[in-house]
Amino acid sequence: MRKTLPDLITLQCEPRPSGEQAFQTEDAEQHISLLDENWKLSENGESISRSFKFKNYYETMAFVNAAALVAHQQDHHPEMTVSYNTCHIQYSTHSIGGLSINDFICAAKTDRMLNS
Repeated sequence: MRKTLPDLITLQCEPRPSGEQAFQTEDAEQHISLLDENWKLSENGESISRSFKFKNYYETMAFVNAAALVAHQQDHHPEMTVSYNTCHIQYSTHSIGGLSINDFICAAKTDRMLNS
């Protein structure tokens, strides 16, 4: 069954066993189309990323802490690069060496934080 953005927001991440198949390009493209257009699929199809811009350091750090809470609650942790007014987030499922539904769940929940 094809997922929707509300599906991603309500789903919870589950551990991905190391033998599980990572998303193929078609699956990754289908899922990223559900997210904000600023999310980008890497050239090798193994990760998704987005940069978030803010007015100042305080807003950036508030976002970083909220994104960290989402990651902690979902037990799925992104790579994050933080500067004065920017936070770059990259999701990939390391245990399978590519993308899984968990990456898109966390991306959707991160976007929802900003729109709440």
